[in-house]
Order: sequence, then structure tokens, then C-alpha cells
Amino acid sequence: MSTFDSTKTSLPTIIQDITEGKIQLPDFQRGWVWDDEHVRSLLVSIARSFPVGAVMLLDTGGEVRFQVRPVENVAFPHGQPEADQLILDGQQRLTSLTQVLALDRPVKTFNEKKKPIERYYYIDIALAMEDGRLDEAIFAVDSGRQIKSDFGRKVDRDLSTRELECTQMMFPCREILNSDSWEESLQDFAPDKFGTYMSFRKTVLSAFRSYLLPVIALGKETSKEAVCLVFEKVNTGGVPLTVFELITASFAADGFNLRDDWFGSRLRKVEGRHERLKREKLLEPIENTDFIQAITLLHTLERRRADIAAGKTGKSIAPVSAKRVSMLSLALEDYRRWADRVEAGFGQVGKFLKNQCFFSDRDIPYRTQLVPLAAVMTWLGEERWREPRIYDKLCRWFWCGVLGELYGGAVETRVANDLEQLLEWFEDDNALPRTVYEANFQENRLATLRSRNSAAYKGLNILVLRDGAKDFFWKSDIQELEAGDINLDIHHIFPRKWCEDNGIDRKVYDGIANKTPISAKANRMIGGKAPSAYIQAIQSHKQVQIADEGMDEILQSHRIDPELLRDDDFAGFVAARTRSLLDLVEAAMGKEVEHLPEGIAPEAESEEGEEDSE
Repeated sequence: MSTFDSTKTSLPTIIQDITEGKIQLPDFQRGWVWDDEHVRSLLVSIARSFPVGAVMLLDTGGEVRFQVRPVENVAFPHGQPEADQLILDGQQRLTSLTQVLALDRPVKTFNEKKKPIERYYYIDIALAMEDGRLDEAIFAVDSGRQIKSDFGRKVDRDLSTRELECTQMMFPCREILNSDSWEESLQDFAPDKFGTYMSFRKTVLSAFRSYLLPVIALGKETSKEAVCLVFEKVNTGGVPLTVFELITASFAADGFNLRDDWFGSRLRKVEGRHERLKREKLLEPIENTDFIQAITLLHTLERRRADIAAGKTGKSIAPVSAKRVSMLSLALEDYRRWADRVEAGFGQVGKFLKNQCFFSDRDIPYRTQLVPLAAVMTWLGEERWREPRIYDKLCRWFWCGVLGELYGGAVETRVANDLEQLLEWFEDDNALPRTVYEANFQENRLATLRSRNSAAYKGLNILVLRDGAKDFFWKSDIQELEAGDINLDIHHIFPRKWCEDNGIDRKVYDGIANKTPISAKANRMIGGKAPSAYIQAIQSHKQVQIADEGMDEILQSHRIDPELLRDDDFAGFVAARTRSLLDLVEAAMGKEVEHLPEGIAPEAESEEGEEDSE
């Protein structure tokens, strides 16, 4: 049985229904975003009787119950009425037309720089009657009904009174659907021009008044899943809706405001989960879809285990899933059951990351990898993930994902597999997760790591920090300096200038083997000097005063061979540091790096993206 009707409705009828509140918007819909040029173009299309696309409406009173709000700028003096239909697709067009044609208030729109402006729209009657000039005939004026230049000091056109409109033959678009009052004024102020106006009314105004909009009306029996699918597939006139917004639509049917739950609301005095998570700065990048995905993982894992316990077999057992369709199928009761626990689980993720020596969210290799990690933390609880046997496995899995670069691109399947396989591995040492046994690191990969956008690049620098790297100047652990808000960044060990002066290829000196995290103070002392020179300058600085033995210890904390650095032996230094960094990789991944046959190198990393500091 069909759950929708397709018909055509006159533009004046739809506009009237909107202003009377019979047609409103679901409250979760994004705001009106069309700019002045979009509005003007829409008016031109209707004046020419061009098609502007169908709109989709949903009959109210069925299973899907939404909080509703009026179309932008529409006010109801006697309280908000009950809506008969809601706009699912066509919000931007219907809002534009309602504001322009039906409201005696300026249209709240945006200029080309996306700044809010207020405009009234007019049609130059004389231009509109000339062949091919309708585009030029429709124009906008400011909220004072004037066009100004010279930074507002000069009035180029003044339409601030009805007399000025009539004598200049500039027709206000707000009078298009009912022009009786304006016509009476025209008879008073410019009766000699009435014949021209009537020709204009017959051609241009009648185009608006007789315009038929294609309307697809979904019946009240339409399911929540179908409504979500509609938003996903057809609501693209403005900006496509995200998974979070689609789920917001579904939960709103049960009277739950998911947006408030995540973002909070000062108006309603609600603190959002995101605000609480952001108190740990490492969790600031967590998005609402990450949170929903973690809940979906746990909900589907719970269902799968229940199916197995019930004796189900084969395809009748629900899969663990993080896919979009599973997220959209999440019920409000499931969200409520897991939300607080998942929020706490993400809090444990922040503690885990600190244990790995992450101090800045920009250094996190993959945000997506934090989703299964949070799900694991939630399932295990605050204490159990800290047990040495489990913690060591979590660390190995995490670094295999980072250094094996397995969490880029589409990862829904990996996310689901990792949750289930990690929990199995915690109980069975032989049940290695795919992320662990599939991860590999080729020794020549180091030569291509040149951009901080790479997960492996970020990961290696964190491993150096975790290994106890001390700053060249301040002599303290870089972890301590980071915690003390000392300005740190990744810098070249053999400076760029020195390398270029000595004919070293940029692809070589920009590699990660020639970079390490140090303070801005140390980097300024390095400048463009040879290592042999800047090491002595740092050692003898009045604030440092350190002997060779102490400086060598600092250099070794960065996996740098002091003798090779003091000898300005770039080739020897790179070879030695490469071997040392590979040792860090092997220790973190719990496996040997892959040694390639001589002459074979991995695909080179793109050099686009953020440059490292010098």
C-alpha cells in the first residue's frame, strides 16, 4: 500500500497554510541558510514559470511525532497552532517564498559573505515588461527600503513610502499575492501609469498566483525508519543531514531532544555531554556521531551475545555493527541505557591516551580509533582495563592500528571487529585481533614520513616522548614541559638551512628520522647552524651549563647518536636513528618490522598538508 500522495498545489495556498501554521517545520531541521542571490534567483524562476522542484510534506498525527517550529520569521500572535503537515524537503524554497511574498517584514537573509542582512524585494515594472530583462527587474533594497552607496552616505534609490513605490513603478514583492491595496495607491499617486501596471499584472503577477508546486505528501502511517530515509536521500536543498541529525529526528518523535543532550542548552539550562567531555582537552575532537557509534557497537554486541545465549545460529545471530543503518536503527531506550556509561568510557579513553604520553588533541593519530577503544572501556568498566594483562594488550592493539595505519578511510567493519575480537583476546591469548595480526610496518616507511598529517608520523613522535625524551635546552622531560605549557613542536635536528647548504635532498632531510619534539627556545638556539656548533652553544648558555656527558644523555633520550651529531655526519646519523626508531616501532607493535628487498620502497607519502616548524 502506498504511503504517499503526489499532487500539485497552488503557491498561494501553500504560503497561506504556512502563515496560518497548518504547515510547519520539525524542530530539528537546520535553520534557513539561503542568501540574497538564492532568493532573487528563485523569484526569477517562478516569474518565468520555470520548475523549482517538488516539496515533500509529512502528515502529522501518526507514529512519527516531532517537536515543531514555525517557518523562519512567521509569528503567531495568539499562540502556536497545531500543524497539519511538516516540511521534510523544500524548507529553503518555502521559507524564502513565505518571507518575500507573505510577510510585511524584511526578509532575514545573508549576503555573499554569509553575514546576516535584512532585505525587501521589488520588481521594476518597466524592466519586467521588456523582453529578456526579467533577471534585472527583480532586485532587493535594505530594511529602510533604500539602496545606498558611498558607505551609506548616498541614497541611490528611495522606496520608503507607498508614494515613492508608485511614482517610480517599483512593485513590492510582498504585494504579489494580493495587490488590491497597492493598486488603490497607484490610482491615487500615478493614475497615468495604471495601464502599464495592468499589463505587468497579467503577465508577471499572474505567473506567481497561478504557479503550481509539485507536492509529495507522506501519510501519517509513515514509519520512523522511512522518515529518516527521506531525510537521508532527498533533503539536499540546503546541506545534507548527518547521522546525528537523522537520529535526532527519530528521537524527537518520542519527545527526546538529542541536540540538547549532546550540545546542551543555555536557554533550557541543560549541560551537554560534549561540554563535559571537552573538559579533558584530548577528547575535544570527539564528535556526536562517534558517541552514537560507540553506543551502537555496545547495543549490537549485547544483542549478539543474547542471541548466542538463546541458542540462535548462523545468520539469525545479530552482528556487531557500527554501520550507518545500525546507528539509524538505534532506539531511544537503548541510547538512554548506554549513554552515561559510554560518556564515562570516553573519559577512560582520555586517561589511556595520557598514559601513552598524548598531551594535545592534534597529536592523536586517528579519532576513529577512539570509538572502539571507548566501547571496550565501557564494557570492561573503569578498573578492569587497567589490569596489566589487559592494559598491555590494549596498548599493543592501539599502536598496531596507528603504526600499521589501519584506521584511515572507511573503518566501520574494522571498528566492529576490533570490539568483539579485543574482548575475546582478553580471555584467550591466542585469539589475536585482525588489527594486531594484519598490522605491518616496512622499514623503508620511515623515509616517506614527512608530514604531521600521517598517523604513523604522529605515533612515532609520541613514542619518542614516551621513551623519556628530554628537551635540549630546558633539560626536563618533554612530558613535564608539555604539562607546564612550555611551547613545544617538532623540529629538524640537522637544520633545514644547513642541509640545503650541504646539498642534502629535501625528501631526506624532511624525513622523520631528522625530526624530534623540542621547545621553541631550543629551536631558536639551533637556528641554521651545524649540530656541532649549536650543541656547544646550548651547553655553554648561562641558563643551561651542562657538560658533554649530560648533553649526550639528553641526545640519547631522543634516540640520537651524540658522536655522529657532533661530527655533523648526516648520513651516519640518519642511518643510526632510523634503526633506533624501528626498535621503538617493534616494541610498540610487539612484532618485527617488515624488511623489504633492496631497491623496493613503499609508496611515497604526499607532501601536501601542514608543514613542520623549523
